[in-house]
Amino acid sequence: MAGGGLLMLLDDITALLDDIAAMSKVAASKSTAVADDVATMTKVAMGKTAGVLGDDLALNAEQVTGVRANRELPVVWAVAKGSLKNKGFLVPAAMLISAFAPWLITPLLMVGGAFLCFEGVEKILDLFHKHAKPDAQEATAAVQEANRVGVAPSSVLGAKAKAVDPIAYEKTKVSGAIRTDFILSAEIMAIALGTVSDKPLLEQFLVLVAVALAITVFVYGIVACIVRMDDVGEWLKAKSSSAARALGRGLIASTPWLMRLLSIVGTAAMFLVGGSLLVHGMPFIEHWLHGIVAASNAVVAFVLPHLVHVAVGALIGAVVVAAVHIWGMVKDGGKKTAHS
Repeated sequence: MAGGGLLMLLDDITALLDDIAAMSKVAASKSTAVADDVATMTKVAMGKTAGVLGDDLALNAEQVTGVRANRELPVVWAVAKGSLKNKGFLVPAAMLISAFAPWLITPLLMVGGAFLCFEGVEKILDLFHKHAKPDAQEATAAVQEANRVGVAPSSVLGAKAKAVDPIAYEKTKVSGAIRTDFILSAEIMAIALGTVSDKPLLEQFLVLVAVALAITVFVYGIVACIVRMDDVGEWLKAKSSSAARALGRGLIASTPWLMRLLSIVGTAAMFLVGGSLLVHGMPFIEHWLHGIVAASNAVVAFVLPHLVHVAVGALIGAVVVAAVHIWGMVKDGGKKTAHS
């Protein structure tokens, strides 16, 4: 009797194990299917964010220029870590907004767009307020101070113009790069979320995480390569091959020009990205633009939206700058009145 009960128990256990194996096989096949779907959707999402990725690359490369050579990679790494923290906040925030308040996405992106345009106008205005080039004595003093505190001479001069500590000035540049990354990352997350909005929440989450990691590695990996181009040039110059030496000299000579170009492109990208975010939240402009583009040739269809985005971005950015400056004057006036 006991033996029969033991055999029945073993049969039940065997049947249970068979069921577990079958269910595991089904679960594994479903997991593979989900992984394939996530990979496909991630590829689609990355394709749709390609334009913003280019702007992100230009802006971040421009933000870390003017840093001491031995500080370039640490600064890039600091901004990359800040970018990962940004995305660590943005991914769950995007999921919550998508689930409970999808109407918030456009207003939040418009605020970010206005901030980008504000920074773009500030950068342009700063060009008109630059001080005269330092004389030989000031340049020598800047180099000595830079060597003492461990920053680039340009950071010493920039800090002097703003009456701040050079190290604090460099940290401000890093903070500014992280703020800019936050806005661009938010737009990328919003675009990626739009491509998977009809999928289950788990798949949405996995796609956003995959996109966040991929764009961080891609953008900051290339930025690191750009800022170390001169080192590659020096390495090639030491080679025995005349072609390698010529290439090395070319890289060294072109690096300053590339940095200047990235600075220009980065500023333009602020208006392009910021303006596009603002226009997206202005249906009357967006519908008018779509109507004209639909009836135009390929060249006009490509150029006109960019011009409109830049124009709207510059206008809104100028308004925000004026409002900020007026508010600062009012605050300063109120403080002077209180002290008197």
